[in-house]
Amino acid sequence: MKECEDLRPIFCPKSIAVIGASRRPESVGQAIFRNILLNNYRGILYPVNPKAKGILGVKCYPSVKDIPEEIDLAVIIVPREVVPKVLEECGEKGVKGAVIISAGFKEVGGRGVQLEEQVKRIVRRHDISLVGPNCLGVINTDPEVSLNASFARSIPKRGNIAFLSQSGALCTAVLDYAQGTGFGFSKFISMGNKADVNEIDILHAFAEDPKTDVVLMYLEEVEDGKAFIKLAWDITGEIARRKPILAVKSGRTPPGAKAASSHTGSLSGSDEVYDAIFAQSGVLRVDSVEELFDCAVAFANQPLPQGRRAAIVTNAGGPGIMATDACIRYGLEMAALSPKTKAKMKKRLPAEAIVENPIDLIGDAQNDRYKIALRAVLADRKVDGVIVILTPQTMTDIEEIARVICQISTRATKPILACFMGVVDISKGVKILEEGAVPHYTFPESAARALGNMSQYADWTTRPRTAFKTFKVKKRKVRAIFKKAREEKRTHIPEAEAVEVLEAYGFPVVDYILATSVEECLKAAQKFGYPVVMKIASPDVIHKFDVGGVSVGLDDESSIRRAYREMMRSVKRKMPKASIWGVTIAEMVKGARETIIGMKRDPHFGPILMFGLGGIYVEALRDVTFRLAPIRELSAIRMIESIRAYRMLAGLRGQAPSDLDAIAECLLRLSQLVTDFGEIEELDVNPLMVLEEGKGAKVADARILLRP
Repeated sequence: MKECEDLRPIFCPKSIAVIGASRRPESVGQAIFRNILLNNYRGILYPVNPKAKGILGVKCYPSVKDIPEEIDLAVIIVPREVVPKVLEECGEKGVKGAVIISAGFKEVGGRGVQLEEQVKRIVRRHDISLVGPNCLGVINTDPEVSLNASFARSIPKRGNIAFLSQSGALCTAVLDYAQGTGFGFSKFISMGNKADVNEIDILHAFAEDPKTDVVLMYLEEVEDGKAFIKLAWDITGEIARRKPILAVKSGRTPPGAKAASSHTGSLSGSDEVYDAIFAQSGVLRVDSVEELFDCAVAFANQPLPQGRRAAIVTNAGGPGIMATDACIRYGLEMAALSPKTKAKMKKRLPAEAIVENPIDLIGDAQNDRYKIALRAVLADRKVDGVIVILTPQTMTDIEEIARVICQISTRATKPILACFMGVVDISKGVKILEEGAVPHYTFPESAARALGNMSQYADWTTRPRTAFKTFKVKKRKVRAIFKKAREEKRTHIPEAEAVEVLEAYGFPVVDYILATSVEECLKAAQKFGYPVVMKIASPDVIHKFDVGGVSVGLDDESSIRRAYREMMRSVKRKMPKASIWGVTIAEMVKGARETIIGMKRDPHFGPILMFGLGGIYVEALRDVTFRLAPIRELSAIRMIESIRAYRMLAGLRGQAPSDLDAIAECLLRLSQLVTDFGEIEELDVNPLMVLEEGKGAKVADARILLRP
């Protein structure tokens, strides 16, 4: 990871050479040079073009090496084949930072990949911090710098929000949107192909930037999942001046992931992996650029709520109901107002007004009613945040109501989000809200979603901090099992061996015996007591159900004999070349719920843990959640709580709760196992039978695949 000092030549250069500056008005080379020149850049600017004596009245140099002064930043806009030569000259000149606007590199494949690798070698050799190639550029609105080294049409308004994007074209649209809405930025950077500087480096710089309070990201892929988690975890919750990070991660669908990969020529992990990365690092993932900015304006201008209890103040019943539904949908609770709060409002509001939450001031409400209601609910300890809704009636004093909201907001310690519904009639009121730093939304759902995200982030900042728990285990035993498999040239560790691996790491496994005959099966059944489970034991059979290799509920001698005979016949018919070790006879766990824990090693990010509803439901319902290993104790708990079936596990409608602590411990042991042994490619425990609270859990079946 680059130090923040390494990025100073990019964000705060004292001198810039625009290599490829052009006299052609329609060219990117002139657009970038003009943007730097005409936006009050505080440093010294040099155009570089061997075919021009001057550009926009500024003396031009044939090469960066011909510039007599030191150069901090080179902005490069030349044909891709010339880029390596230009970079070499920058290195010889001692240039510290570079932004390559030019495209045609790894995103197009072939020759572009070779050129990008060449670019990487050059910047490493000369210790140049490089943004790009294939990017829009860099913007810093700090008046001490005032830098617009991009081909965007204008520099945005100054603000406290930093934005980084992997898409240059999206940046231009975002900047245009920001200009139209009065949205301000502190820093703005397009990363392009990330040949050198990536999101980790930029986040590190944003973390230490005193001008930045909120970080927004558009990502198509993350270079290093573990490094991202560690850094984002620090920024969002651990540093003295923590900052929320909101991200749009494209490629949720397989076609979208394929398009993202072809866009930048980068690897992309599965969407579930990114959900895990963001969940573990405190990053709020949003689904659209619109939602990104809806949330950003709230984070940038309002205090965080202390909880999830929302109050709604409105002058119309319908929008109040819509807002209520949206609040529940986005994880908020409707605040139960105290009797004192309701009495205070009832005394001063018309008899027709509804003082239950949502509070309906009725259609003829003026600014005085809004003032009464807002002050009352903000003073209520049971309220954590307020959404104020206005629908424009003929008698509504829209601008005065906006002023009242702003005045109250300046003194409030709780967030206030406004929703003035409409476009034309409410426009002057909206302008007052924006000038007063009160977030405004056209519809109640957007306000509720933003407040929900604020509450989610507040939960993250106040969560209990837990460590990476480790257990005393038997590594040598596991190493011996894997060595034996390698010597036998197999990657499949069947159940009989897989449970030994899990036992070595302290997992609770069902009692079982490997039997090679019917007589041994019967002895095992007598030992455990009926009913029992019979499963084929073979290093060649991965999916036992598919070949008739599982029989459950065997409750007498005849059923065991019949099951053994039919199982052997079925497996030999369907897999005649399979090596059969025998069968396992195991106790049948009763009164338990079936869950699944597992791991798949992602080629980009390493071991990804999974938890969900198990048995036959895992494929049908896909009620699962993921995290990158290793996980903290709290992450194990969050994995359990985040599946849809959690309420069932926690005890639903009088049912006894399952042993959630036992599940969490199994997840932590699994995290340690797959972190210790990088040769494990996949691991499934399905089902993990979870008993009632306090009675533990049992591994009922398991399989492990090693890397080829």
